[in-house]
Amino acid sequence: MLIALDHIVLLCRDFETAKSEYTALFGVPPDWLSKNDHTQSALFRTGNTGFEILAPTHGSDAASRFEEILGGNDGVLTSLAFATDDIENAHHVLARRGLSPSDISDGQSVNLISRSERNWRRLRCSDNSCAGIKTFVLQNGSEHPPITVPNGLALDHLVINTPNPERTIAHYGGRLGLRFALDRTIEDFQTRFLFFRIGGLTLEIIYKLDEPHDAADLDSIWGLTWKVDDLKAAHRRLKDADVHLSDIRTGRKPGSQVFTVKSHSTGIPTLFIAHEKRGLNR
Repeated sequence: MLIALDHIVLLCRDFETAKSEYTALFGVPPDWLSKNDHTQSALFRTGNTGFEILAPTHGSDAASRFEEILGGNDGVLTSLAFATDDIENAHHVLARRGLSPSDISDGQSVNLISRSERNWRRLRCSDNSCAGIKTFVLQNGSEHPPITVPNGLALDHLVINTPNPERTIAHYGGRLGLRFALDRTIEDFQTRFLFFRIGGLTLEIIYKLDEPHDAADLDSIWGLTWKVDDLKAAHRRLKDADVHLSDIRTGRKPGSQVFTVKSHSTGIPTLFIAHEKRGLNR
């Protein structure tokens, strides 16, 4: 039913600053810009998903709603948009599974860079059924032009905080149908980790064992980890672009190395990671 994570949405109040920061972070400008009376957006594409920056158009009625969502934050990750190759079937299945999908609607956008157009069909699951994370399913009606991804840039995983791990298992594994890859508790971190896989990336759900929880509270998207082929080259490039970084260090996953991004992420916790390349067994 769902075949990939089409894109993630970052809401922000300062569009030009966020666009500039992520252009520096990714090493390429957005390949799609669009604008209407209410919002403006920039879409960056990586090897396995897209990253959309969304902000209110100056003076629009949407600004107050954005402020309400942002609170005191510069940016907030609010939405997951999954891809399907059969939107009617997805609507039927999601309705049967209690996700109360909206009617299927048509969308269209014009790229302000190239003046090309793209179109899609989409539905939105009810926020209540998705524990507060805005969840869309779309079927693209037109193909994106091919892009060159610098240094193999792709999303390794995104982190979601939850007060209710059993609810997330039922939701992501049961109702959305993502592959439930791992359920592991690490006592040293006082954390239970749940891993779901789709389209070459991971949704990492975190439940903190040493914190009080109300199981009825909402989930929240916390942070992102981007993978690259050459971590040292990425670290060097970002330092040259005046991005504040940690030193490179050994990651939690065996054979991985990581560094933390300390600026140019609109306040979103961000890591870069590279995994040890293993040769084929002969």
